[in-house]
Amino acid sequence: MPLHLGVNIDHIATLRQARYARNPQSILIEPDPVAAALVAEKAGADGITAHLREDRRHIQDHDVFALKERLATKLNLEMGNTPEIVNIALKLRPHDVCLVPENRNEITTEGGLDCVTHLRALEKSIERLHDAGIVVSLFIDPDPEQIRAAAALKAEFIELHTGTFAGAVGEPRRIELQRLVHGATLAHELGLRINAGHGLNYTNTRELFGVPHLVELNIGHAIVSRALLTGLATAVSEMKALCNEYPSASAHA
Repeated sequence: MPLHLGVNIDHIATLRQARYARNPQSILIEPDPVAAALVAEKAGADGITAHLREDRRHIQDHDVFALKERLATKLNLEMGNTPEIVNIALKLRPHDVCLVPENRNEITTEGGLDCVTHLRALEKSIERLHDAGIVVSLFIDPDPEQIRAAAALKAEFIELHTGTFAGAVGEPRRIELQRLVHGATLAHELGLRINAGHGLNYTNTRELFGVPHLVELNIGHAIVSRALLTGLATAVSEMKALCNEYPSASAHA
């Protein structure tokens, strides 16, 4: 099975909000994250990821509804487990949601969701999302306790947080890679499907190919950064070509 690529367009919206957050009624508002998503799809993205944060610092409500209407692939909605955002997801009905932790003071997501501590609250939200026909993923660290909790919550997917791996060097990086390998192996044994994301780029993604059972990588910052020099279509197609190098399941056996 080929490794899918989900392109995260949050950083496109961040650039837009830097100029237009105080003037959302301007005649020309750019860049448009929905237009960027359509370019990414045409260039080979298997899906589009957008994080509707409680503080609305980048993606806005109208963005996700426009994405749901216009995408030909799928919308993966990243979201915190708050009543407001859960209700929006139930109205929107994206193909997937990925529940993530949120901290208003963070620059970007700092770690995985604590499914063990928040098991009861997550259970209620996941049940509601499932009742609406939405596929649920949980963004977690490759910790056995968290992976078992995700399985107990009956999520279809986990998304392994690769940020610690991406930020490490030398022996700590090797250790983090092994944690991801062991986490993916355990998740697969428990019947979970496995995505991965955070901090991945055109250099370190190949290192991640030692992790078995991956279904999809969600990548945003690296693609948008490269797009400044190459154009978005080229940046997406290059990352998709990289994903196509992921070895088959038999190669991991």
